[in-house]
Amino acid sequence: MNSFGVVFRVTLFGESHGPSIGVIIDGCPPGMAVKAEDFMTDLRRRQSGSPGTTKRQEPDLPEILSGVFDGATTGAPVTIVTRNSDKISSDYDEFKNIPRPGHADFVSRVKHSGFADMRGSGHFSGRITWGLVAAGVIAKKIAGSADIAAKLISAGGSFDIDKAINEAIEQNDSIGGIIECRVKNPPLAIGEPFFYSFESAVSHIIFSIPAIKGIEFGSGFAAAAMKGSEHNDPFKDSSGKTSTNNAGGINGGITNGNEIIFRIVVKPTSSIGIDQTTFNFKEGRLTTLVVKGRHDTCIALRMPVIVEAAAAIAMADLMLIDRGIHGERNV
Repeated sequence: MNSFGVVFRVTLFGESHGPSIGVIIDGCPPGMAVKAEDFMTDLRRRQSGSPGTTKRQEPDLPEILSGVFDGATTGAPVTIVTRNSDKISSDYDEFKNIPRPGHADFVSRVKHSGFADMRGSGHFSGRITWGLVAAGVIAKKIAGSADIAAKLISAGGSFDIDKAINEAIEQNDSIGGIIECRVKNPPLAIGEPFFYSFESAVSHIIFSIPAIKGIEFGSGFAAAAMKGSEHNDPFKDSSGKTSTNNAGGINGGITNGNEIIFRIVVKPTSSIGIDQTTFNFKEGRLTTLVVKGRHDTCIALRMPVIVEAAAAIAMADLMLIDRGIHGERNV
């Protein structure tokens, strides 16, 4: 399944080295001002270029194919694509028979009976997140005054991110990181327990981002070592504001109006420049693999805007669901 959402439904399509990649957004309300230029700020944030990111350079220019007329959404599905141009597909020829450790090469080959597109990791590539970022731009418009901001707070287990990245580059290795996302001025009382609570919706879409291995809200795993008297967030006024925020802005799966806080774990990039032992499935023997191609030393560097987009998409969907149930209370 390549779709997420109940009302605001996002479908991703394309392969990393195919002609194009893109997104279809169904359930987008009509009358929203949208033009191609609106997407470029966030799309540029996702691009490579800084130390520790891939040398693959794509213009990432968005092309709106449907759902927008005279600068406004029509209510029909919005389809946005970008063309792939900077491709070196030969770098991936051997991975069909000699899968990269930690990557989706082996499981995609089995799941899709050997027909998966291996070029640039195909549909399993982080490049597919271009569509999430594009959809997130529209979702942020629906989220209104909510201010969604994510940042990389550590890499390779260190708060000195630049140093950690430079060391990994020198070692021809890769590192992961932790990203924190905060939502100021969030809509109050969105989330549909049990199975589409705010945490459930956000976690679902966050784990659709390649390389994500964990998520926590508020005090997160630290809550296991706290007493209830320490973890509870006392209300301090009639608006619902609390003096602490261990809950991360969510009670009972519903936003409580306080700042939403969550953190995610990004694993080290699987493709590394160090020799690795793996299995040659064609020859039936162990072999040494040297990964060729252009890969990120720290994929987490490019993740914050993707995380923001994912949070915005989940929030937009929950807001539109809430409007359907409760009228115009929250939007």
